[in-house]
Amino acid sequence: MKIKCPKCKGNADLAQDFTLVTCQDCNLEMSYGEYVKYVAHNDVTYSDILGDYAGSTEGQTAGTLDEWD
Repeated sequence: MKIKCPKCKGNADLAQDFTLVTCQDCNLEMSYGEYVKYVAHNDVTYSDILGDYAGSTEGQTAGTLDEWD
């Protein structure tokens, strides 16, 4: 599956089992979990992406990347 490379903004490949993201253009290679954290941390649009998986986020913020570990 093609996804947007967070480093060069080109086309990156997401493995069929959703474990690895690779980009041939800039030699990026990271796990999908790292990709989600990277995108959520570096793009304000997605800063609350993990909040979709919580029961109730009322009154809460997405936190920082350090708090996710």
